[in-house]
Amino acid sequence: MIETTLPGTGAAMDRRIERPHAKRRKRIVRGGLSIAVVAAAVLLWVLMPGANALTVDAAAIRTGDVVRAPFRDFVPLRAEVAPLRTVFVTAISGGQVADLAASDGAMVAAGTPLARLSNPSLELDVASRSAEIVGQLSAISGQRLSVQNTRQDGARDLAEARNALSKARTLLAQKQVLFDRGIITRAAIDPVREDVGYQQARVAALDRGTAEAGATLADQSSGIAATARQLRESLAMVWASLSALVLRAPVAGRLTAFTLQPGQTLKAGDPVGQIDSEGQWKLTADVDQFYLGRVRAGLGAAADIDDRSYAMSVIKILPQVTEGRFRVELGFRGTVPAGLNRGQTLDVRLVLGADRPAVVAPSGGWLDAGGTTAFVLDGNAKAVRRAIVAGRRNPDQVEIISGLAPGERIVTTALGTYTPFQTLLIR
Repeated sequence: MIETTLPGTGAAMDRRIERPHAKRRKRIVRGGLSIAVVAAAVLLWVLMPGANALTVDAAAIRTGDVVRAPFRDFVPLRAEVAPLRTVFVTAISGGQVADLAASDGAMVAAGTPLARLSNPSLELDVASRSAEIVGQLSAISGQRLSVQNTRQDGARDLAEARNALSKARTLLAQKQVLFDRGIITRAAIDPVREDVGYQQARVAALDRGTAEAGATLADQSSGIAATARQLRESLAMVWASLSALVLRAPVAGRLTAFTLQPGQTLKAGDPVGQIDSEGQWKLTADVDQFYLGRVRAGLGAAADIDDRSYAMSVIKILPQVTEGRFRVELGFRGTVPAGLNRGQTLDVRLVLGADRPAVVAPSGGWLDAGGTTAFVLDGNAKAVRRAIVAGRRNPDQVEIISGLAPGERIVTTALGTYTPFQTLLIR
């Protein structure tokens, strides 16, 4: 028997035959899944914070634009009104307050008595020393009188000798005529000639003696005068120590910090009060130490008082830094505003330089970290830390020397919490 296989039957007919377009569809699906997985991985890598990145809420930060604009080089200050000059009053001599002649806050003229002190031991000492000096002055007066008498006696003796010489010469002339006529003998004229010679010698001796005595007396007079002057100065000092018991105003002005009470005991050098210049004022202000190298005497400023600006200048710098600030004193250049009072506070602009075009960024808390780095926005979702160099500052602007360009945008929020990070991912 012969077996036959019919067409369309058998194992060959059991195998499934796939169509070509179905294979292509599978490959496309598999490729799409691979791409989706890769894209998801990339997106996850982008959105996931790295070791140097921090995710922050957009509402938690502030940003500002870097622009080119005129930089206004000034520093705002809160200044306090103070007297232009203050003179301190101190006790020259010690004692007990006997009575008061002025009160705190009063206007006083120079030399006005403020208080009187009592010091019995000083008063007794002054009386004793004064009596001693007066006695010495009396002795000096006696010496001066003796010198004057000696000088007068010498002058009188010389005058008498010159008068006697004149008379002797007159007599000799008369005798000479008679002698020449033979009326008298030589015995009669020789005594007259001898007398003239004697008187001449006497006048010459008195002249020399008077000159020598004059020099000696002049030295004595100078010494006596110097001693008398010293004694008078000593007497004045003694009385001055007594007058120092009256406390007086050294200058005119307003008496302040005057708190003496009757019966209070003072020592020499103790502070009594102070006198402030009235109507003459200065301003004192504390400045951030950042500006210490730029502030100098003569620098201009402006104070805003009652809607008017008053020109001022720096008159003194106290460079000692306390709690990050140093103090300056400013004086009015022209008109001094009326109605100022000690302790009043005013707004002042300290002008450090002229306005100049510059690349500037907004001031803000980001400068508290030193202004050496800034977070620069890269689009809207990320900010990257960048090193910069900042220059001058004012309340609104900071000059950018390098590291930022106009058109860029930076984070102006304080950067203290972002210190460890290089990137901020903004949500």
